[in-house]
Amino acid sequence: MKYLRLLYFLYVLIAIFAGCKKEGAPGAIFPPYPIKPINVQGDTLAKTYLALGDSYTIGEGVTEPERYPSQALRILVSQGIKFSPVKYIAQTGWTTTDLSAAIDYQKISGPFDLVTLMIGVNDQYQKNDTTGYRANFTKLLEKSIQLAGYRTSRVIALSIPDYGVTPFGQGWLNVSKQIDEFNEINKSVTVSHDVAYLDITGISRKAAKTPGLILTGGPHFTGVEYGLWATPLSVLLTKALK
Repeated sequence: MKYLRLLYFLYVLIAIFAGCKKEGAPGAIFPPYPIKPINVQGDTLAKTYLALGDSYTIGEGVTEPERYPSQALRILVSQGIKFSPVKYIAQTGWTTTDLSAAIDYQKISGPFDLVTLMIGVNDQYQKNDTTGYRANFTKLLEKSIQLAGYRTSRVIALSIPDYGVTPFGQGWLNVSKQIDEFNEINKSVTVSHDVAYLDITGISRKAAKTPGLILTGGPHFTGVEYGLWATPLSVLLTKALK
């Protein structure tokens, strides 16, 4: 009996120590970008769409169907084009450096039928230098082209929206001017790579005069505003598939 009790005691100790070895324990190593790996599954005839970006791409504060990539995709589906759900690599707060690292971390491979890229607002917000932004954006655009199977016609870059029109952004000086400077860079890089460019900055600025387009408490917009971006984006996406 003593021998059995000793075995039981040892079993309990092993179970306790095994349970302590879990995520969150001191010294645990976590991946820097804990996003589920992208695996395109389902109908092999369905086209695929990869959306790269930051909080505006994932629609911080709105539901997934309200995100501008999802709304644009629904327009294409309504035209009879079969698609898998949008695949996202985007997260609130990401700079160009963060997005690049996340893409590398996930080890995704294409080709995707469509790829969109919107990134840079956090580079501006964190006061990163424009020279570094140019280099990082160029790298990301070239990676986007690679993920589209080296088809430049299947990639669309979007300008950075102007959060200066939001109550949050109105507390910062020169936001609109700085956004324009960053957009001059991403546009010139995009055009030089023969990739389509969609300027939604002007659309975002009109939100200041229209109720219901800006979320309260932050620099983000509503699904209605994202729908205004999705409409011209869907035109470019449709053209890209021809």
